[in-house]
Amino acid sequence: MALDQSTIQFLDILAKKLALSKSEIMRRAVAKMKEDEDMKDNCPKPLQALDWLQNGGGMTLQEANAFKDEVSAERDAKRYWWEV
Repeated sequence: MALDQSTIQFLDILAKKLALSKSEIMRRAVAKMKEDEDMKDNCPKPLQALDWLQNGGGMTLQEANAFKDEVSAERDAKRYWWEV
């Protein structure tokens, strides 16, 4: 494996700054890229996410109603007498 000069310099700087070996820096970089790619693969597409949200976002009807009641009660508690 060959690395260009700037990459080698970055490796040296990171190794000194983090007190790690260059090999460890490379391992962590590869692991982070793999993690990022796996996350991209597992994330829903925008329209899939919208469909999920519009179908309740994982909440049951009872949970949604309880949440709505809680928010309404919180808003009612913060109203002034002239807003009623």
